[in-house]
Amino acid sequence: MSIVDIQDADGVRLITWNRPEALNALNDELWDATTAALLSSQADPDLKCVVLTGTGRAFTAGQDLAEMMAPPDHADGAVHGYRALIPVLEEFDKPLLAAVNGLGLGIGATLLPYCDIVWIADNARLKVPFVTLGVTTEAAGSLLLPQRMGWQDAAHFIFTADWITAERAVATGLAWKVTTPEALLPETMMVARQIGAMPVDSLQTTKRLMVAGRLDAVRAARAREDNEFLRMVGSEENRAALAQFFT
Repeated sequence: MSIVDIQDADGVRLITWNRPEALNALNDELWDATTAALLSSQADPDLKCVVLTGTGRAFTAGQDLAEMMAPPDHADGAVHGYRALIPVLEEFDKPLLAAVNGLGLGIGATLLPYCDIVWIADNARLKVPFVTLGVTTEAAGSLLLPQRMGWQDAAHFIFTADWITAERAVATGLAWKVTTPEALLPETMMVARQIGAMPVDSLQTTKRLMVAGRLDAVRAARAREDNEFLRMVGSEENRAALAQFFT
């Protein structure tokens, strides 16, 4: 498989992150390949539903921190990486499902509120380590995590940077159903194929209407976060946290 494996069948696109040696941490190549896979699925009328999952023991370990410290220099002037993917997620107009197969850190948790239905393996765990790293939330997590989980559960999740179990993820609404690792993808794909049999216009119109009620607020939250994130990256606290991570 390539860094992102794409399988299309029965009206469903299965997108599998395939960088297991790095716990599917998102470097620019993986960010951009994911963005391209979502955009092309959105444009294909034969595809009605998209499923995200990962290979190995992680769903994704989040942003590749080594690349974050030395970001690639793109000569094409285009938007890449996180900044390209998140706007696509914000207004993605087809049902988006997730099969969380293992560890989910950072974006591995903050992208879940963009997913319409989330299955999670019973051995999976989730964590948002932003405060630990001396930065703040991303991907409008400051808005979407409290909306999805409830204020107190989200506050505990964010401020303590503790792991939460699969069962806790379901109890707080961050995921919908816990399964065994073996049943995770078959159960997700069964529902995805059911959705994939629906009329595409009805699905896209309904998803757009569902997203429309929150889109302006999500964009505004992300803009606030991006401003603060840029201010905090490279601070003394952030440098110390990253140095400790790499020692």
